[in-house]
Amino acid sequence: MKIRLKPLSQQTIVITGGSSGIGLCTARLAAEEGARVVIISRNEEALTSVVEQIKASGGEADYIVADVGDRDAMRDAVDTVIERHGGFDTWVNNAGVGIYATLEETSDEDHHRIFQTNYWGVVYGSLEALRHLKERGGALINIGSISSEMPAPILSAYTASKFAVKGFTDSLRLELMHEKAPVAVTLIKPSGIHTPFGEHAKNYMTARSQVPPPVYHPKLVAKAILHCAEHPTRDVLVGASGFAQTMMAKFMPGLSDRLFSWAFYKTALDENLPKRNAPGLHNPGSDGKELGDQDDPILEVSPYTAAQLHPKATFAIGAGIAALAAALVIKRKEVGKLVKA
Repeated sequence: MKIRLKPLSQQTIVITGGSSGIGLCTARLAAEEGARVVIISRNEEALTSVVEQIKASGGEADYIVADVGDRDAMRDAVDTVIERHGGFDTWVNNAGVGIYATLEETSDEDHHRIFQTNYWGVVYGSLEALRHLKERGGALINIGSISSEMPAPILSAYTASKFAVKGFTDSLRLELMHEKAPVAVTLIKPSGIHTPFGEHAKNYMTARSQVPPPVYHPKLVAKAILHCAEHPTRDVLVGASGFAQTMMAKFMPGLSDRLFSWAFYKTALDENLPKRNAPGLHNPGSDGKELGDQDDPILEVSPYTAAQLHPKATFAIGAGIAALAAALVIKRKEVGKLVKA
């Protein structure tokens, strides 16, 4: 079955974790493109502020206060969107939390919370959204991570949850294909992104936590999400640095193990700054920001990501460059012959 997705300007898009970081950036860009956005988060104050900002800029927005790790809350959220807006066309499971800690020192309570939000939040959001999407047609987009495909110490519990998200999403896609359901299932795998993740995550370390650099702007992930909302896409890895790391982990596991076991302990924290008091694991965090507070340069372009989203254009550009190079070689040979003559 060929799945057809609407233009953004005709869509209602639901985004969990929409009050900060990638989710917030996606909501703003979607509204700018004419979509109606509904954002879900635990922080009503931040949600109210974000929706007011979007409406003030001429966009359509609404919010629902809910914990994605609660199945009943996700069921109610789906029903609320249908009741208020007649349904939705794209559902984005983006909400996520983190812990900076080794597995041995992570408490069971914190470990369970990571999976309740990062894994079960995706499961609940996906299965409840499918009640509607299988009838209406549309896109289900889950936010994984490069951590879905490579190990990482310190962010170990987070990494385990993202491996689980990948397994769930890829398996769900096959089941829907077998049913011939009119739903496109996409897994987005961002590299390190400059968001407030390090501010919200619980930190067992001795200094300030941060997203291991290099870090990309969340708008790159937002653009990938919105592209997939219009064009059925299996998966997208955002950022060439993440591609390099995942390829190393896949094809040179021994070398990557030695490198990652050293590097992450150095790059996941800023030893020059004190720890924050981060409430965002078990309680709503301080949201409303797209970018985090770390000082690393922000990469705002990614030709690698653009090539995945626009393969035909990339091929045409590559073919044009190759043709130009060939023409220059031929011209140089002709000039050489004239000189010798």
